[in-house]
Amino acid sequence: MIDSHSHIYCDAFDEDRDEVVARARAAGVRHIILPNENLESIPSVVALHERYPDYISMALGLHPEDVHDDYLDVLGKMRPMLDQYPVVAIGEIGIDLYWDKTWREQQKRALDIQLHWCHELGVPFIIHCREALDDILDVIDHLDCPVPQGVFHCFAETPADVERVRQRGDFYFGVNGVVTFKKSIVPQLLPAIGLDRLLIETDAPYLTPVPHRGKRNESAYIPHINDFIARSLGVTPEEVSAATDRNAQQLFNLHL
Repeated sequence: MIDSHSHIYCDAFDEDRDEVVARARAAGVRHIILPNENLESIPSVVALHERYPDYISMALGLHPEDVHDDYLDVLGKMRPMLDQYPVVAIGEIGIDLYWDKTWREQQKRALDIQLHWCHELGVPFIIHCREALDDILDVIDHLDCPVPQGVFHCFAETPADVERVRQRGDFYFGVNGVVTFKKSIVPQLLPAIGLDRLLIETDAPYLTPVPHRGKRNESAYIPHINDFIARSLGVTPEEVSAATDRNAQQLFNLHL
């Protein structure tokens, strides 16, 4: 199993980060991908990748919740780092209008710039989308470069939205602990997504799956997500892990 989206570099893991990695290995997690959030988090992401270079890969990007008036300056400082460090994706990037719509146009521009980075570097994107699918698809529709590959992380829209996304490019969908929640609509999306377009992720320390909901999430909990998906689709856990591993290796060009 590959955890395609985890934030175990953040301060929630400062007391036991090595133990978290050890538990992930023991749980059968083959690899972990760390999406960045802002300039301040880059040193922590880099340090964890350098501590476990064969086990942890890094993605760099500006999270939409960190897009403010200075976003062009921040992106200008971030861009040279993509040439300095071995990134497997640009992320996590996107648009988030759940809490605040103030920076909507700035988020759209930041997304456009970072999607161009994907094209320049030949790497995929990791999209964060919250109440903003129309805006994200609008940015993609108006790109003046080829549309890069990517994954829509924590996708929780509708089956019709799955099709809207798939019509626009070579995209995957990230499913995490939300799929296990009692009132989640994500299980209904799984047939529309299909195993050939599915990635599994934790988004640790957030969105902890049942039966650990209420606790800090970590990569070692990904078997609960894998097994729930298998039950939902009527296939074996081994089929889910094999398919999602293959998808992650292909999307992020991992050689494990």
